[in-house]
Amino acid sequence: MKIQYLGTAAAEGWPGIFCRCAVCREALRRGGKDIRTRSQAVIDDRILIDLPQDTYSHMLRFGLDMPSIGTLLVTHSHQDHWYPEELMMRREGFAVDMRGVLEIYGNDAVGAQLDRVVKDALEYSPNKARINYHEIREFETYHAEGYEFIPLKASHNPRENCFLYVIRKDGRTLFYGNDTGYLPEETWDFIREYRFDLVSMDCTMQKEKLETNHMGLPNNVDVANRLKDMGCADAHTKFVVTHFSHNGGWLHEEMEKRAGEYGFLTAYDGMTVEF
Repeated sequence: MKIQYLGTAAAEGWPGIFCRCAVCREALRRGGKDIRTRSQAVIDDRILIDLPQDTYSHMLRFGLDMPSIGTLLVTHSHQDHWYPEELMMRREGFAVDMRGVLEIYGNDAVGAQLDRVVKDALEYSPNKARINYHEIREFETYHAEGYEFIPLKASHNPRENCFLYVIRKDGRTLFYGNDTGYLPEETWDFIREYRFDLVSMDCTMQKEKLETNHMGLPNNVDVANRLKDMGCADAHTKFVVTHFSHNGGWLHEEMEKRAGEYGFLTAYDGMTVEF
């Protein structure tokens, strides 16, 4: 399996769209890996995780073949992860030679937002967008395109049942863990029997240890150590940190250095990791 990180920033992007702070200005000056778009990833060029506002730019920049994507997993309804208006561009008159249906999986809040967008679009045009929505529940097993995936409970928005994902295929297992704070105990209990080949972790606030709805590097170290103690990870497991806010203060070079001290990889837009 492989994962490509298409976007690695938190909601505001980096540099933040309206921000003049020192780290945003320096990121703009440096360019390259210090330019981060909103969070999105793709597994084996087939399974897309999240649909932010930056999906179109990811398609152009990284060759993401959106017409061929048949499966979309959504973590939660925050706009930097779920921008359902984009799906209306799949309708006749906007997209030619559409093949197949896009199967979308997410929670009730994600489904409600999609229903609103579809209703508004149908008032303008009756043409269908060739999408099929599945409301899923945490800790249940689902299958798509030969992959097994299981939504897990995140610690993120108390008003919404936000998801993390375990994704498995051909003996390889991925844990995709953002947006979340330190994992809920129900999630720890559920993953006890799994062994992960790659663990992708939220590191929004970088240097800070959080007790809320995101993590920083100190939390990531705690998560990695607990996974190893449980036998869910070992010396062969790859750990990746991603989903960075400029409020964390570390540009890519510094983040890479700090994370590397623990053997973690630091994601950047376009990075691919095979496992």
